[in-house]
Amino acid sequence: QVQLVESGGGLVQPGESLRLSCAVSGSIFSTDAMGWYRQAPGKQRELVASVTKWGSTNYPNSVKGRFTISRDNAKNAVYLQMNSLQLEDTAVYYCNANLRLSAIYPATAYWGQGTQVTVSS
Repeated sequence: QVQLVESGGGLVQPGESLRLSCAVSGSIFSTDAMGWYRQAPGKQRELVASVTKWGSTNYPNSVKGRFTISRDNAKNAVYLQMNSLQLEDTAVYYCNANLRLSAIYPATAYWGQGTQVTVSS
């Protein structure tokens, strides 16, 4: 059974940093793009950062320059370094990975269980 296991959320003050981690477990054929999304109360889930299998990254303007996504293909893991956290970064953060379970089937999106990030003074 394929799972995405996240860790690293918590409570921080404005201006502080957090690092989120997400590891893929289970039998897979390959991993395509990976990313992080977040969902604040009453809001839609939004993309925070994404990285292709070749390492190209993408960020929305709201986090550009503060957040950095990286991946370790050998460990099948993705990370999100969040610096200069702001109150509006408070949300549940979800790991996303597009996984191919075999050479026959196309990639399918898998999601982690979510980890809470709270920025509060």
